[in-house]
Amino acid sequence: MTGFSLHPEASDDLEEIRWYIAENNPDAADRVLMEILDSIRALVLFPNQGFRRPYIASGPLRFKVVREYVVAYAPETKPLWVVAVFHGRRSPRVVAAMLRGRE
Repeated sequence: MTGFSLHPEASDDLEEIRWYIAENNPDAADRVLMEILDSIRALVLFPNQGFRRPYIASGPLRFKVVREYVVAYAPETKPLWVVAVFHGRRSPRVVAAMLRGRE
């Protein structure tokens, strides 16, 4: 048991991140993906370490930055529910719309 679950689209997010990086450097893609997953595993033990972004998500979601990516998750759920993983430079409006579609 991993202590967390991925929204089906969050799983797609991770695959897209890996694929994008792997085009230029497959080893780097694996390292980034492992770093994101390790950060998610750390959230299981301390779920409130992320920050809130009330202008993006009205619910209880929290956000954790890992390199240039952001993990959006529900800290109160058991197992921890990862809703999305996205690049930190994405438009807040786009992210808000994406998250609304995944609730």
